[in-house]
Amino acid sequence: MTTSEETDWMNHPAIRALVDEANTLVLEERITLVKGLIPGIAKALSEDEYEQFVTFIRLKGERYQEAKSHPGEGRAGRHTPGERELEGR
Repeated sequence: MTTSEETDWMNHPAIRALVDEANTLVLEERITLVKGLIPGIAKALSEDEYEQFVTFIRLKGERYQEAKSHPGEGRAGRHTPGERELEGR
């Protein structure tokens, strides 16, 4: 998990602890957990913000799969853009 000016205010140790705890669950439980979070996230966002959120989640998975299939090549060789590129950071 990386930080930026946009996320400096967040409680990163608490978030990391939640992620670490969630990762102790089996896959099906983790998927159910994510599904359980979606309605609250969708409710808090406008339609455009929700579409951006979904795009970022999809790209996060694609970037992970790309990195996993090309170990040791680093970020420069990736084709899938990350949040920073999409947000112009």
